[in-house]
Amino acid sequence: MIIQNTTTMKNDKLFQEVYDKAYQAGMEAGRFHNPRPMAVGYETELFSGKLDTSRNVEIVNDGVCGFAWINIKSGNSAFANFLKRNGLASKDSYYGGVTVWVSEFGQSYERKMAFASAFANVVSEALPTLKSVYASGRLD
Repeated sequence: MIIQNTTTMKNDKLFQEVYDKAYQAGMEAGRFHNPRPMAVGYETELFSGKLDTSRNVEIVNDGVCGFAWINIKSGNSAFANFLKRNGLASKDSYYGGVTVWVSEFGQSYERKMAFASAFANVVSEALPTLKSVYASGRLD
Protein backbone atom coordinates (compact mmCIF):
# COMPACT_ATOMS: atom_id res chain seq x y z
CA MET A 1 0.00 0.00 0.00
CA ILE A 2 1.35 3.44 -0.99
CA ILE A 3 0.54 6.29 1.34
CA GLN A 4 1.12 9.80 0.02
CA ASN A 5 1.92 12.48 2.51
CA THR A 6 -0.07 15.71 2.48
CA THR A 7 2.82 17.68 0.94
CA THR A 8 2.96 15.32 -2.05
CA MET A 9 -0.82 15.50 -2.46
CA LYS A 10 -0.73 19.30 -2.26
CA ASN A 11 2.13 19.45 -4.79
CA ASP A 12 0.31 17.03 -7.11
CA LYS A 13 -2.71 19.32 -7.14
CA LEU A 14 -0.53 22.33 -7.97
CA PHE A 15 1.43 20.40 -10.60
CA GLN A 16 -1.77 19.14 -12.24
CA GLU A 17 -3.03 22.73 -12.44
CA VAL A 18 0.27 23.89 -13.98
CA TYR A 19 0.22 21.02 -16.48
CA ASP A 20 -3.42 21.69 -17.42
CA LYS A 21 -2.76 25.41 -17.88
CA ALA A 22 0.37 24.70 -19.95
CA TYR A 23 -1.46 22.13 -22.08
CA GLN A 24 -4.33 24.55 -22.72
CA ALA A 25 -1.88 27.32 -23.68
CA GLY A 26 -0.16 24.88 -26.03
CA MET A 27 -3.42 23.84 -27.66
CA GLU A 28 -4.44 27.45 -28.17
CA ALA A 29 -1.04 28.39 -29.62
CA GLY A 30 -1.06 25.42 -32.00
CA ARG A 31 -4.66 25.98 -33.06
CA PHE A 32 -4.15 29.65 -33.85
CA HIS A 33 -0.71 29.35 -35.46
CA ASN A 34 -0.86 29.85 -39.22
CA PRO A 35 1.82 27.61 -40.78
CA ARG A 36 3.42 28.46 -44.09
CA PRO A 37 1.97 25.94 -46.62
CA MET A 38 4.31 23.50 -48.32
CA ALA A 39 4.17 22.58 -52.01
CA VAL A 40 5.05 18.99 -52.88
CA GLY A 41 5.85 18.21 -56.48
CA TYR A 42 8.61 17.77 -59.03
CA GLU A 43 11.31 20.23 -60.05
CA THR A 44 11.71 21.29 -63.68
CA GLU A 45 15.39 20.25 -63.45
CA LEU A 46 17.43 18.66 -60.68
CA PHE A 47 18.24 21.29 -57.99
CA SER A 48 16.56 24.07 -59.98
CA GLY A 49 14.22 24.98 -57.14
CA LYS A 50 11.47 25.57 -59.72
CA LEU A 51 8.25 23.58 -59.55
CA ASP A 52 7.14 21.72 -62.66
CA THR A 53 3.49 22.82 -62.77
CA SER A 54 2.76 20.52 -65.72
CA ARG A 55 2.90 17.65 -63.22
CA ASN A 56 0.82 17.02 -60.11
CA VAL A 57 1.53 19.52 -57.28
CA GLU A 58 0.07 19.00 -53.82
CA ILE A 59 -0.29 21.81 -51.29
CA VAL A 60 0.06 20.84 -47.62
CA ASN A 61 -1.63 23.63 -45.65
CA ASP A 62 -0.12 22.56 -42.31
CA GLY A 63 3.40 23.10 -43.66
CA VAL A 64 6.45 20.94 -43.18
CA CYS A 65 6.39 17.72 -41.17
CA GLY A 66 8.20 17.29 -37.90
CA PHE A 67 8.22 16.61 -34.19
CA ALA A 68 8.30 18.74 -31.05
CA TRP A 69 8.78 18.18 -27.35
CA ILE A 70 9.38 20.00 -24.09
CA ASN A 71 12.47 19.18 -22.05
CA ILE A 72 12.34 19.80 -18.31
CA LYS A 73 15.35 19.70 -16.00
CA SER A 74 16.06 18.58 -13.38
CA GLY A 75 14.67 15.13 -14.05
CA ASN A 76 14.40 14.37 -10.35
CA SER A 77 12.49 17.54 -9.39
CA ALA A 78 9.10 17.15 -7.75
CA PHE A 79 7.40 18.35 -10.97
CA ALA A 80 9.37 15.92 -13.17
CA ASN A 81 8.53 13.08 -10.79
CA PHE A 82 4.85 14.05 -10.91
CA LEU A 83 4.94 14.01 -14.74
CA LYS A 84 6.65 10.60 -14.86
CA ARG A 85 4.39 9.11 -12.19
CA ASN A 86 1.31 10.16 -14.18
CA GLY A 87 2.57 9.08 -17.60
CA LEU A 88 2.86 12.68 -18.85
CA ALA A 89 6.62 12.61 -19.44
CA SER A 90 9.43 10.14 -19.76
CA LYS A 91 13.06 10.14 -18.71
CA ASP A 92 15.24 11.69 -21.42
CA SER A 93 18.52 9.80 -21.59
CA TYR A 94 19.79 11.94 -24.50
CA TYR A 95 19.19 15.51 -23.29
CA GLY A 96 18.76 14.74 -19.60
CA GLY A 97 15.75 15.60 -17.49
CA VAL A 98 12.34 14.52 -18.72
CA THR A 99 10.53 14.98 -22.01
CA VAL A 100 6.90 15.87 -22.60
CA TRP A 101 6.13 14.74 -26.15
CA VAL A 102 3.80 16.83 -28.33
CA SER A 103 1.34 14.39 -29.93
CA GLU A 104 -1.18 17.00 -31.05
CA PHE A 105 -1.48 18.61 -34.50
CA GLY A 106 -0.64 15.63 -36.68
CA GLN A 107 2.65 16.11 -38.52
CA SER A 108 2.67 19.92 -38.54
CA TYR A 109 6.09 20.96 -37.26
CA GLU A 110 5.13 24.62 -36.91
CA ARG A 111 1.95 23.91 -34.93
CA LYS A 112 3.77 21.41 -32.69
CA MET A 113 6.53 23.96 -32.02
CA ALA A 114 3.95 26.64 -31.21
CA PHE A 115 2.40 24.20 -28.71
CA ALA A 116 5.78 23.30 -27.18
CA SER A 117 6.88 26.94 -26.82
CA ALA A 118 3.64 28.02 -25.16
CA PHE A 119 3.70 24.98 -22.87
CA ALA A 120 7.31 25.64 -21.84
CA ASN A 121 6.59 29.32 -21.17
CA VAL A 122 3.70 28.53 -18.82
CA VAL A 123 5.70 25.93 -16.88
CA SER A 124 8.74 28.25 -16.62
CA GLU A 125 6.62 31.09 -15.27
CA ALA A 126 4.65 28.90 -12.85
CA LEU A 127 7.66 26.95 -11.53
CA PRO A 128 10.67 29.28 -11.70
CA THR A 129 12.80 27.02 -9.49
CA LEU A 130 13.13 24.41 -12.27
CA LYS A 131 16.64 24.33 -13.74
CA SER A 132 15.42 24.69 -17.33
CA VAL A 133 12.29 24.23 -19.38
CA TYR A 134 12.51 24.59 -23.15
CA ALA A 135 10.82 23.63 -26.39
CA SER A 136 12.68 21.66 -28.99
CA GLY A 137 11.88 19.89 -32.23
CA ARG A 138 13.12 18.62 -35.54
CA LEU A 139 11.92 18.33 -39.09
CA ASP A 140 10.96 14.93 -40.40
